[in-house]
Amino acid sequence: MNIISEERKQTAPQWFEHLELIAAIGSGILIGVAWLSSKSGVEAFPVTLYIIAFLIGGFAKAREGIKETIENKELNVEMLMIFAAFGSALIGYWAEGAILIFIFAISGALETYTLNKSHKEISALMQLQPEEAWLIQDGGSEYKVPTDSLKVGSIILVKPGERIPVDGVIIYGTTSIDMSAINGESIPTLKETGDELFAGTVNLSGAIQVKMTKPSSETLFQKIITLVQSAQSEKSPSQQFIEKFEGVYVKIVIIAVLVMMFLPHFLFGWDWTTTIYRAIVLLVVASPCALVASIMPATLAAVSNGAKRGVLFKGGVHLEHLGSLNTIAFDKTGTLTNGKPVVTDFLVRDGEDVDAILTVLASIESQSNHPLAIAITNYATDKGMTLTRNLQIEDVPGHGIRAVTEAGQLLIGNPRFVGQELAESFQQGIAFALADQGKTVIYMKDEKGIVAAAALKDTVRPEAVQAIKELKSVGIFTVMLTGDNEKTAAAIAKETGLDSYVADCLPAMKVDHIKHLLAKYKTVGMVGDGINDAPALATATSGIAMGEGTDVALETADIVLMQNDLTRISYAIKLSRKMQRIVKQNVFFSIAVISVLIVSNFMQFVDLPLGVIGHEGSTILVILNGLRMLNRID
Repeated sequence: MNIISEERKQTAPQWFEHLELIAAIGSGILIGVAWLSSKSGVEAFPVTLYIIAFLIGGFAKAREGIKETIENKELNVEMLMIFAAFGSALIGYWAEGAILIFIFAISGALETYTLNKSHKEISALMQLQPEEAWLIQDGGSEYKVPTDSLKVGSIILVKPGERIPVDGVIIYGTTSIDMSAINGESIPTLKETGDELFAGTVNLSGAIQVKMTKPSSETLFQKIITLVQSAQSEKSPSQQFIEKFEGVYVKIVIIAVLVMMFLPHFLFGWDWTTTIYRAIVLLVVASPCALVASIMPATLAAVSNGAKRGVLFKGGVHLEHLGSLNTIAFDKTGTLTNGKPVVTDFLVRDGEDVDAILTVLASIESQSNHPLAIAITNYATDKGMTLTRNLQIEDVPGHGIRAVTEAGQLLIGNPRFVGQELAESFQQGIAFALADQGKTVIYMKDEKGIVAAAALKDTVRPEAVQAIKELKSVGIFTVMLTGDNEKTAAAIAKETGLDSYVADCLPAMKVDHIKHLLAKYKTVGMVGDGINDAPALATATSGIAMGEGTDVALETADIVLMQNDLTRISYAIKLSRKMQRIVKQNVFFSIAVISVLIVSNFMQFVDLPLGVIGHEGSTILVILNGLRMLNRID
């Protein structure tokens, strides 16, 4: 008994997911049997089958229509279909009424399929979050606890093959992590002590101990789930307009049908049977089912498409706006660049040993936590240098470091600190060439003069050049807003291929520049990752945040690039533009079909069976056209 009940629990959701389609198919089978029975001359039996087909096929849509009518105190498309089906039955057209219900049920099942397809993105993400974790106690023993009970600072054990249950940092062990759930990459990433891990990723090899850094409700996966849920519930302006239009249109149709029941009899001399029949046909063909289904399936499919490829839209409105962008502004640090300086050039005085000088410089810099000092230290350690950390140093704020070594006093810092003229004359004035490339130069001076110079640069993201190229190919004007100096900004703009740039740009100035771009180009996107970008993200038509950005940027933005891949922006724009094309096709097609059917009915060219097929067939075609948004865009 327990086994059976468990099986029922497991299979029930699958049955319920397809219940509407099963009911529609069952209705169609009954209609087929009834039609064959009617050919044999039997009358009562086919009518009974048609009534059963009415009840089975129309139950879901009837319930939905009645519920919404009561809640909103306004008639809707579902109620028009109910009236049309019953009207057909009342005048003896049982088969036509049943076919109307059948095709309407099929179109409803397709809409449900679209919704379920979109909701599966959420379900798939939720299944990647482990519900339990191995908590390590002070004594070293571990035991399983619910993930929700863990607190920031908890130490957990993750065994090979298990999913990481929380966001945290490795404090013991080395392993390979399958990051595909986060970044879509199939190649595992090596993770060591001190590296950050995300909930939902998979530990492939070694056992590791992880210190929890974020509550379960604030993990990266939870943010993804929240964003996708928000996107599914928020409707685009077009969808909101259609829904408002639906209520007005339904009233117009009902009034037109009531007029049609009487006016042609007196105006054109139609008999009462023809008049009422044509009124019922009008009720069928004039219903805006296809028009109502023109937008929502396409929007939900597009949101699912984007989420599957690392682009999260916070709502249909933002998806719709993205396709109309004329200009996109980029922050530099952490957006176009990696946000971490690296040593690009290391030069020493003629006759000096490069490795020896680099070891001394890095040994001094290793005692500082300045980003440039860290970059120089990493550069030396990557080259296998052994550093000495017991040197006597003095930090000189705003200038550099003064160090005392066996060889004497050394000064490490900017040109003003080591001597402007000495810095400018070092290596035939190479400092000017390096500065023109957007690089920051740190000098080391001994008693004989400048002994070495290290050029550092915040390197451009590998995909940035391709991303800018793709945006320009779809007609987007690109501009960079950065707080860096003119030379650095010019160098980055040239390297990435940007159309324009603004240097020395403070956060408040970024907002002013976005407003200026809005006045000039009407629709403007802003891409950023930091707290200082948040005001500009909020001001732009579409704010786009990098997934590794600050929480403030992620909260403020309308769109999030979860894989931090700038090329996804052009993909998202193409997705939005394709969706808008499909919506326009759907709206034009549905209006055209309704218009042709209404005129044909008035001219008595279209009978009820053809009207049913034409009307409901157009609805199915519109939904299927919207489902094309699930396909990858090349």
